[in-house]
Amino acid sequence: MSWPWIVLLVLAAVVVIGAEWSRVGRVIGSEGRRQRERKRRKASFRVIRTEEEEFAESVQRDLAELPTIEEKDRRS
Repeated sequence: MSWPWIVLLVLAAVVVIGAEWSRVGRVIGSEGRRQRERKRRKASFRVIRTEEEEFAESVQRDLAELPTIEEKDRRS
């Protein structure tokens, strides 16, 4: 392989890295580290359910189980 081909190969690699730098920077850089730390912290969170939420869900379940009148039955 002659030296012009090696130079072209290196230039092509530089162009690809330059074009993808924003994506690579997010994964490798400080922003990526911040996002990984945030994911780690969020993984330890747990949802605390309140009585109001449980009540609202039970009301929704009860309403979903009620019989309904179909449109064709309403006309008769």
